[in-house]
Amino acid sequence: QVQLVESGGGLVQPGGSLRLSCAASGFTFSRYAMNWYRQAPGKERELVAGITSTGGSTNYADSVKGRFTISRDNAKSTVYLQMNSLKPEDTAVYYCNAHLWAWPSPYDYWGQGTQVTVSS
Repeated sequence: QVQLVESGGGLVQPGGSLRLSCAASGFTFSRYAMNWYRQAPGKERELVAGITSTGGSTNYADSVKGRFTISRDNAKSTVYLQMNSLKPEDTAVYYCNAHLWAWPSPYDYWGQGTQVTVSS
């Protein structure tokens, strides 16, 4: 069955770094765009970063540009999110998403989420 398993979250001080990983299985990873979303308490889930199926193009939320980097390894069916210069406002549950455009409806798979807490 389809699985997206995130890891790498935790507690970090402001200014610190974390690297999230999302290991995928049960579908053809190399066909899917991959995204990282986050949801803070009391807020809506927001797109943080995305990467195309080949890794040739990436996009970022304005709030994380220059600090976060998304990458993927199709041979390992894994997507990463390198987070540097972390701020308290980055505190959230981070979710991995696999997305494939299809008609009449796209395919979307989600991981269970990993908690990131930025605090001194």
